[in-house]
Amino acid sequence: MSGALYAPLIFNGDLMEEILIKGFEELGVPVPEGAIANLRGYYDYLTERNAVMDLTAIKGEENTARMHFLDCCALLTVTDFAGKSLIDIGSGAGFPGLPLKIMSPTTRVTLLDSLKKRVDFTGECIERLGLEGIESLCLRAEEAPLEMRESYDIATSRAVAKLNLLLELCLPFVHTGGVFLAMKGPDCDAEAAEAANAAGQLGGKIREIKRYTVPGTDVVHACVVVDKLSPTPPQFPRRWARMQKKPL
Repeated sequence: MSGALYAPLIFNGDLMEEILIKGFEELGVPVPEGAIANLRGYYDYLTERNAVMDLTAIKGEENTARMHFLDCCALLTVTDFAGKSLIDIGSGAGFPGLPLKIMSPTTRVTLLDSLKKRVDFTGECIERLGLEGIESLCLRAEEAPLEMRESYDIATSRAVAKLNLLLELCLPFVHTGGVFLAMKGPDCDAEAAEAANAAGQLGGKIREIKRYTVPGTDVVHACVVVDKLSPTPPQFPRRWARMQKKPL
């Protein structure tokens, strides 16, 4: 992120803690015991490793608290995560899956990324924070083993890819009755309309686009909510090169 997104805030106490507590209150998201401390630990290790690994362009306590942690946890207002299984595809440095796990401890989470250095980082972060019921896997989504197919209540992705491609990568993981949440910019109506046919071919249907303002900023983001109505046909997902060459 470049440039100031909001007026600087000055607190007597811990800046990140103040931002997060106020932000979660604004979102209407309850804060589990120990969650703020875990998000602080996540930030500290992310900052340490980012200096040598280039994990994220978003840096500093305030930007990270708002544009990573609060932004990701806005998904908790979209559907019920409690006791559910979640797969986060293209998780990168753990967004949104790791903040969601911290804020919804009963959710069983799988972080999926194809780059080993990022998977190593999230695995180390999970271990350092002492989190249970979460794993980090180095795997391409289109090459996932059959036992992972149709086995999750929720799939998420913050990956920068067109929605029709994300649908083909993510919907096969979701069982009938589950949901896929795609994090997008606010102007995604045309992209969603273009992807409606792909959703149908993959056993899904776009239900709505839920927009929200990141607390403490004027930044508006969107979540495209896709219901899984029937099993994804076995020929999907195709190889990544094929998806790009001939998208649904």
